[in-house]
Amino acid sequence: RMNNIMNMTLRKMFIILKYKIWFKKNENEIEEREKNRRKTFKIFTLNYIKETNYTVSDKNIPENLSDRYDYFIAGSDQVWNPNYNFGSSIYFLTFTDKHKRIAYAPSFGVSEIKPEFIENYKDWIFGMHKLSVREDYGAKIIKELTGRDAPVLVDPTLLLTKEKWLAIAKEADNKPKGKYLLTYFLGGIPDNYRKQIKGIVKENRLEVINLGDIREKETYITGPSEFIDYINDCSVFCTDSFHGAVFSILLEKPFIVFERIGSESMYSRIETLLNKFNLNSREAENISWEEDVFKIDFSHVPEILEFERKKSLDYLKDALGIKDTN
Repeated sequence: RMNNIMNMTLRKMFIILKYKIWFKKNENEIEEREKNRRKTFKIFTLNYIKETNYTVSDKNIPENLSDRYDYFIAGSDQVWNPNYNFGSSIYFLTFTDKHKRIAYAPSFGVSEIKPEFIENYKDWIFGMHKLSVREDYGAKIIKELTGRDAPVLVDPTLLLTKEKWLAIAKEADNKPKGKYLLTYFLGGIPDNYRKQIKGIVKENRLEVINLGDIREKETYITGPSEFIDYINDCSVFCTDSFHGAVFSILLEKPFIVFERIGSESMYSRIETLLNKFNLNSREAENISWEEDVFKIDFSHVPEILEFERKKSLDYLKDALGIKDTN
């Protein structure tokens, strides 16, 4: 057993060293790839997202900002993760009046708040007028810190239908003509599952497309539109990404979800998602690699989606003071 641990450690060290050497040798190329990727995302934003011509930060709060809008909504991927926002109050909308502060499914991304952030988080959460969260651990954190109950609502991407997402999908120039296995790992493919993934590819004669790997020049610049199309047309999708799992469910594609290497505490969002849609069988440790990879039953999902969308929209109507006219 000790030999296995040592071998795993040596293998990881070798992989990290290999990455570092590659990054060092390709600094200029990496900078160019990052630049092209940002350009792809900017084009998507200009086409589909309305942005203000100013930004808001701790050091830059536009004059009379609070008076310009009736409400402000905080809600984004890990927007309340103190490791990412560095304990800033801006993400709790403290620049505006309390009755204007609404949270729609923000993610903490962690299972507990570090002691040095607790007092501030208590004050900021108390200061929210309407509260909701994205993961079960988030609701638990809020309850423990403030005693308040926060409904667990679905990620905003799930409020749009499959048809609406496919309407903005776009085929990538280098997309395979034949069948392919798609991967999107933010923490790298876990060593203990590489063999199984290679086995699927070999047995089913699939090409492999890796998204999000900077070493893969053509696919690294993939934008949101191509991301949707890649998932929609793949034979199976392997990922450690929350939104990878979300779009697999929306597009009803066979998928396998893995716990991200080195980020166990961030897995709560995925656990909540899979629990909500009764799809825990798609976790890597629950998959029968010989039988279940391509077999997945989504027949129960539309009813759950409809319920969750109504729950979320009812919350927003109440928070924004919108009354039904019918």
